[in-house]
Amino acid sequence: MGLPRIPSYPMPAAAELPANRVAWTVDPARAVLLVHDLQNHFLDAFEAEAAPVPELLGNVEALVKAAGAHGVPVVYSAQLGGQSPAERGLQQDFWGPGIPDDPRATAIADAVAPAPGDTVLTKWKYSAFVRTELERLLREQGRDQLVITGVYAHIGVQATACDAWMRDVQAFVVADAVADFGPAEHRGALAWVAGRCGVVGTTEAVLGMLDGAGAVDVAEAADEVDEVDEVDEVDQVDGLDGLDGLDGLDEVDGK
Repeated sequence: MGLPRIPSYPMPAAAELPANRVAWTVDPARAVLLVHDLQNHFLDAFEAEAAPVPELLGNVEALVKAAGAHGVPVVYSAQLGGQSPAERGLQQDFWGPGIPDDPRATAIADAVAPAPGDTVLTKWKYSAFVRTELERLLREQGRDQLVITGVYAHIGVQATACDAWMRDVQAFVVADAVADFGPAEHRGALAWVAGRCGVVGTTEAVLGMLDGAGAVDVAEAADEVDEVDEVDEVDQVDGLDGLDGLDGLDEVDGK
């Protein structure tokens, strides 16, 4: 019932990214950077020194630093440890008890830990908008873009991107600043977001946009689908079907 033990896999390269349906670009005056659930509990499912973890943390760290330099607010989501079954709700059925009541497990990874002035939201469900102040913070600051990093791509990251779309907030998922249960789930999430609710790009592309020089990467990808009337259906209708085939993997404590 818990999280799988995740084997090493490479981050997707720029040439492997799906075509974006829209040509949105990150505007520092409109954007908020979300560091989604990068708590030690979730990272412990990976091999700490093996791909994709070092690249994940390095890219998130670079984006956090760039956000600070460009006046982009940084918001973190983090789940509480030691939740009761009532607090967990249906997550208890799918993932078990979740994060234990342990300071190390609940802490955000040191490399990307919040700085003074950053906001940390207590997260309860897959989407970082549900039962949190995220939408209010965006509205109060007059911001309507959300740049999403963290884990896991096909669960909370994808759900948050979709929820942003439903609230007329432009979502940007940074392809090499998120990670997942494996390459199939990772790439499936990117394809779903690019075709239905947001823009997918690399850390390099997003850093370029923040500097005012990186719009081309996303716009060129969007041009490839200008003539498309319908997006083909993909197998993972709700984005979670990538869990199939994980039954034989070792487990750690639940999500």
